[in-house]
Amino acid sequence: MLIIGPHLSIAKGFTKAGQTALEINANTFQFFTRNPRGGKAKDLEQKDVEGLVDIMEENNFGPLLAHAPYTMNLASENPETRAFAQTVFKEDLLRLKDLPCQLYNFHPGSHTGQGVEKGIGLIVDALNELMWEDQKATVLLETMSGKGSEIGRSFGELRAIINDLSLKNKIGVCLDTCHVYSAGYNITEELQSVLDQFDRMIGLKFLKAIHLNDSMMPFESHKDRHEKLGKGTIGKKAFEKIVTEPILKDIPFFLETPYDNYLGYADEIAWLRSLS
Repeated sequence: MLIIGPHLSIAKGFTKAGQTALEINANTFQFFTRNPRGGKAKDLEQKDVEGLVDIMEENNFGPLLAHAPYTMNLASENPETRAFAQTVFKEDLLRLKDLPCQLYNFHPGSHTGQGVEKGIGLIVDALNELMWEDQKATVLLETMSGKGSEIGRSFGELRAIINDLSLKNKIGVCLDTCHVYSAGYNITEELQSVLDQFDRMIGLKFLKAIHLNDSMMPFESHKDRHEKLGKGTIGKKAFEKIVTEPILKDIPFFLETPYDNYLGYADEIAWLRSLS
């Protein structure tokens, strides 16, 4: 079964998001835990959460993915920025225990000039302090395009974070197709080789989710510009290979393609389902 869904707003509630997913033949979705630029998370309403649970159980949904705000930078040189990030991270993990969602994805962070090694050390210190043994959610490090001082542009950088974590059973990776392509992993022509590299460097057991995005930018550009599937430089054939790759058959796919409304996702989902 292909587990696939879009990024949906939860402004009108979780039940509404679940209904929207059904309308476009999705069986999962991604959502921001709060405004992507930061701020306070919306209070949960039990009836709303129960409505989503019913939809998921009745329609054989796969795992949902919660996405942290972009402003959350655990690797910042600024102590106030790191403190804000730590607060958001802990609040989000506590919030997820009351939601039917077991995956929490975040951009590892930017070292802001301190260097990769120092930035990775700050991320590791924060995760070791903020994660706990019986937390519900698995925390996912997202692969990044490598713009500026981003951490996570290589599988090696993600492995360096994972290596020093105390709770390796609570960590995973979300592979973003646009990001890895921009970072220099040629998924258009060498998908199997890229997956082999991931397995050697990190381990496929840590691959828990995939962001499906084409790219507006050329290969190895280190630019993060998402495009609709098949309309960018990655190309249609690459996505056909990705969603039919046996190694990836049980991993949920999440669309972050640039549509003004969710109806644009419906065509992409229909096309991807036709391949499986």
